[in-house]
Amino acid sequence: MELKAGVITHLYKKIGVAVLDLSEPLQVGDTIRILGRTTDITQKVESMQIEHQNVERAEKGQCIGLKVQGDVREKDLVYKVV
Repeated sequence: MELKAGVITHLYKKIGVAVLDLSEPLQVGDTIRILGRTTDITQKVESMQIEHQNVERAEKGQCIGLKVQGDVREKDLVYKVV
């Protein structure tokens, strides 16, 4: 089962980081799936940041920086695998 966790709003391609606007809480260790027109990536959340500070958990409504393992695009949807 998958819950919509958020949407990618910005990318930093050189460092492989996506900015994610959360619609569900997310924490390090969760498995996520990123889906878009040309994107279908499943990965574990290995690290995330809020305002350049590492965090273990982020809540609904927060924007986080998330290390991604592949090519993603703005407006790709992120799902939490439960």
